Amino acid sequence: QLQLVESGGGLVQPGGSLRLSCAASGFTLDYFTIGWFRQAPGKGREGVSCISSSGGTTKYADSVKGRFTISRDNAKNTVYLQMNSLKPEDTAVYYCAARWTSVQAMCFMTSLGFGSWGQGTQVTVSS
Repeated sequence: QLQLVESGGGLVQPGGSLRLSCAASGFTLDYFTIGWFRQAPGKGREGVSCISSSGGTTKYADSVKGRFTISRDNAKNTVYLQMNSLKPEDTAVYYCAARWTSVQAMCFMTSLGFGSWGQGTQVTVSS
């Protein structure tokens, strides 16, 4: 059974940092591009970042560019999202998702085509 499990969320003060992890089980992430998405209360789901299956391509939403870093460790079957300089507007439930692709250099910031999703992890940025 394909499964993604996010961890690392929590409560942090503005300016603080968190590292989210997305661990896969039941399949290898080697041929999957991974996206991180978030959904704040009363808002739609938005793409935060993505990384290609090779790790060579990454993308970020303008709102997190320069503050967030996505990375992957295929040996550990895990993708990470390092979040620095957190702001209250980063408060949301964060989800990781996997999408198979034959093109190792591509990644996607829209949720269309992502077939496997984690359960989400809450990130709250507040003083």
